[in-house]
Parts: sequence; structure tokens; C-alpha cells
Amino acid sequence: MRFLSDRAIPGVEVFDGGTFRRSIRTRHGRAVVIGLTPHPTRSNVTFEAAIDDPTDLADAVRASRRLLDLDADPVSIDTALSTDPALGPLVRATPGLRLPGAIDGFEVAVRAILGQQISVRAARTLAGRIVTRAGTTLARDEAIEGVTHLFPTPEQLAAAPLEGLGLTRRRVETIHRLAELVASGELVLAEHADRQAIRDALLAVPGIGPWTVAYISMRALGDPDAFPASDLGVREGFHALGLPTTASAITDHAERWRPWRGYAVMHLWNTEALAGEALAGEPPAEPSARPPLA
Repeated sequence: MRFLSDRAIPGVEVFDGGTFRRSIRTRHGRAVVIGLTPHPTRSNVTFEAAIDDPTDLADAVRASRRLLDLDADPVSIDTALSTDPALGPLVRATPGLRLPGAIDGFEVAVRAILGQQISVRAARTLAGRIVTRAGTTLARDEAIEGVTHLFPTPEQLAAAPLEGLGLTRRRVETIHRLAELVASGELVLAEHADRQAIRDALLAVPGIGPWTVAYISMRALGDPDAFPASDLGVREGFHALGLPTTASAITDHAERWRPWRGYAVMHLWNTEALAGEALAGEPPAEPSARPPLA
């Protein structure tokens, strides 16, 4: 919940301290606002939504389970990661830590591009501006408690002028190119698709580098072993654990976490969150801008 609330896009998502609400678009194009409330003592989440069509209900439930990673096996994952003496204390301190997924793969990809080189708060602000400029406004009877918009579709973003929102020209071009690829069907950002083919296609887009691809793999493609080795939060997590922080040392040490390196990243990011800073997932500049952190 902290991870999601720190990144809540104004107009699309809101967290009131107990319930996380957001808008989703079903496969039939209808707007639904869902509410997810983890029980404070039991291992379950209450789902709520106003839905008329049963097919929309199924879509909303599946999307919610992906977002909260409810189909993971945390016991097996924790058992595997706990064998590392360095990471084990973090795992035992926060057992069952999940890897937040995606309501929509395209949305996560856009958010990853926005998050390059800036803080979580700044990326969230930019995303809110994009939603206001290009998203769909919910009807009055659909909007609920601050959730007023749907995130833009690839088609909407491909055609939307994004100048004047605080984005660099290069970032605008990257978002437009990504939107065009997804809108045309050339790129499918979904868990069932070929992950390596998607990674290769993403890396071919100017402005998208290894960090962005790894983040998209973690959240949009459901890859439990995705590992953004150059990530600033990962490096700081290694430092907090007293581990070497050179690029080669990080990559070598992470090998022992396979095939759950994505979950290990969540624990590393959580060291910063527990210290009171929402720095999880902030990348260094992509290689096209400056070298990854040493």
C-alpha cells in the first residue's frame, strides 16, 4: 500500500490510509473504479466496485490480483531469499512482501519513462498532468472520492500534444513512440507475451534503456527475476546492508537470489521506505544520458 500510495497518480488513484482506489478500463472499454482494502490482521483484501456487467467484474478482479501480486507464493519466495545472510534479516522483518504488478502494461511503461532521473513525487506530478491533458474524464456517476479520470489509452497519448507539461522534448518523443507501437499492435505489454521480444523492442526505442526495461519487466510483464542492476535504490539498499556497491559486485551478489531477484529488489527498496523516504525505484540516468552508477 505504501508503494502504491507513494506513486498514486492524481485523478486516477487515491489512498486514504486504509483503502486504495483507482480507475480501470475493462476490455470492453468501460470505466470502473475499484477499491482495495487489506485487512489489518488477516491475510485477505476486500474488493469493492460498482459494476453492472459480469464480464467487467471478472476483468476488475483479475486486474486487482495482478496489481497486488496476490497469486504469488510468498512462503516459497521468502524461504529462498532468506538463505542469503545479508538479505535474510530484511525478509524476516517484512515477510510476504509482494511485487506490485500492473493494471495496464502501457500505463506502467509510461510511468517508468516519466520516472527516469527524477523523484517519485515529481514523476507522479508529471503523470497527473498527462492524465489531465490526454486522459478520459469519468462521468459524474462514475467518479468516486478523488478518482476522476482514466489513464490515457495508447491511441490518446500518441495523438496528444504533451508540450508545456514539464517534460523534456526527448521524453515527449519517447512516450509518443511507445504509444504508437502499442496502439499499432507492434508491441504488446502483457504478461502472456514473449518477454525477451518485448525487452528487445523496448530497447530499440530512443530514450528507453536497461533500467526502464527492467522496471517494466518487473511490473508489467510479471517477471519475478527482473533486476535493475543500475538502480539507485538497489545500490543504496546494498550500502545499507553493508555490501559492496560496484556494478559488478551488485550483479554478482544478486545471482544468489534467482529466480526471485525482483522480490529482492522490493526488499532493497523497502530499506529506504522504512527510513522514511520514498526513493524506491528511482533510476540513475539511462546509458544514453550518462553511464550507470559504478
